Amino acid sequence: MADQPGALCGVLGYPVGHSRSPAIQAAAFRSAGLDWRYVKLPVRPELFEETVRALPASGYRGANVTIPHKLAALGVADRASPAAAAIGAANTLSFVDGRIEADNTDASGLLDALDRPVTGLRALVLGAGGAGRAAAWALREAGAARVTVWNRTGERAEALARELEVAAAPRLEPADLLVNATSVGLDPAVGEQDALAALGLDGTDPPGLVVDLVYTQDGSETPVAAWASRGGAEVIDGLEVLVRQGALSFSLWTGLRAPLDAMRSAARSERPETAP
Repeated sequence: MADQPGALCGVLGYPVGHSRSPAIQAAAFRSAGLDWRYVKLPVRPELFEETVRALPASGYRGANVTIPHKLAALGVADRASPAAAAIGAANTLSFVDGRIEADNTDASGLLDALDRPVTGLRALVLGAGGAGRAAAWALREAGAARVTVWNRTGERAEALARELEVAAAPRLEPADLLVNATSVGLDPAVGEQDALAALGLDGTDPPGLVVDLVYTQDGSETPVAAWASRGGAEVIDGLEVLVRQGALSFSLWTGLRAPLDAMRSAARSERPETAP
């Protein structure tokens, strides 16, 4: 699959200016000796399907998908991987022989970033969108003793819990592992106190292990990561998860093993433009 000089890939989202995926994938392509390019594709929800269907004819080999398009990405696909189908959301699209193929590297990327067994752990997932669905499914499949989903709109958490056969909670409950799969922390204009209050974390202590899927534009700690660090938790940040997800996407598109060190170095050094 890699012998496509000049192939394009990109990241579909709205907003997408904050994304470090272009730097990460560009580093991977260079390291692998591929003449490929990866670009940001800011797309409003109402234009998502039209845009995706136009990409193959424009030379695109694949695309990552971020907020708010992960559910729509599954719907536009001609074929879905077992993971994407089970989760009900996709974050990676591949364009193969006129088909749109959907996959979900959020789930495996999270487990790769954790790099330890989760068997027997109580896991609490904040958020019931595409990232939350992937996290809950991945942790359930990996053997967590209990997976609970909390969402600011309780009905969404309950619906997800029924679909994935996990638990939903109207309020936060004790856990060994917390995953922030919301967008809280993405907007730098929202202060830490307001961010923590939005998640119900203000005045609480973190569990021993916290994963925040959000990352900041300037490399500073997110509100959730700062709260977790102050409380003595081990923190796995959104950049490490992003690198692991991106590595899996890279391999899907190219058929090559991903150069993790090059991708991680690019993620940590890049300072992206301000999001629109």
